[in-house]
Amino acid sequence: MAENYLDERGRIFDIQRYSIHDGSGIRTIVFLKGCVLRCKWCCNPESQEYKIQTMTVQGKEKTVGQDITVREVLEIVERDRTYYRRSNGGMTLSGGESLCQPAFCEALLRGAKEHGLTTAMESMACAEWSVIEKILPYLDTYLMDIKHTDPEKHRRFTGRSNELMLENAKKVAASGLTELIVRVPVVPTFNCTQPEIESIARFAASLPGVKKMHLLPYHRLGQDKYDGLGRKYELADILPPDNETMDRLAAAARRVSGLDVQIGG
Repeated sequence: MAENYLDERGRIFDIQRYSIHDGSGIRTIVFLKGCVLRCKWCCNPESQEYKIQTMTVQGKEKTVGQDITVREVLEIVERDRTYYRRSNGGMTLSGGESLCQPAFCEALLRGAKEHGLTTAMESMACAEWSVIEKILPYLDTYLMDIKHTDPEKHRRFTGRSNELMLENAKKVAASGLTELIVRVPVVPTFNCTQPEIESIARFAASLPGVKKMHLLPYHRLGQDKYDGLGRKYELADILPPDNETMDRLAAAARRVSGLDVQIGG
């Protein structure tokens, strides 16, 4: 990476401050534009296309997407350094899929680390290993989505098979360079059964160094965004899993894996 990496430009659609999710402590989450998957339940459909879009929000048009430098992002992230220091917080990259902008992703993580901040990334690991390998020295926590172990069902609900992602999970774990936490969006009709969750839990437990697994219950908070983008929301008739179901799935995952399994993340 060039030494002027702080001037690397990328495209984001939001920066969320004061988050207590997606990593330890209080965090600032930077949402990058672009994704290679088309998950039917995606709560950020405006993240999927790399292009800058117009979305209708509460009857008004909103521009979704902004080109920005690493330096400008870090200036925003730095505003809450006091909170990070007290809570072991820092910066988290999300999306979309951050790895779709590899140079920008690497530069953001490097910049945060050189500013003394902890780093995390929520990602599906849907990229070539050479891309992932470059960011690992700057990444403290990899929050990796493992959505299913069945390649065909994964393809039907996300648009792509999962072999590359599962292989990358093995490589990230074997590297020992970052804390790897497996996250599972629990979606009825897709993976909301005990055998499916147990299969993912067994896979997670097979990864060296992995100790935690997060089960994230499906929700419909992003449904209005599809209307705002002029798109159809394909899971409109699907209800979120209830607390009893989530508790049962978490207990099953713990039983077969021995991992620290929590609901939410």
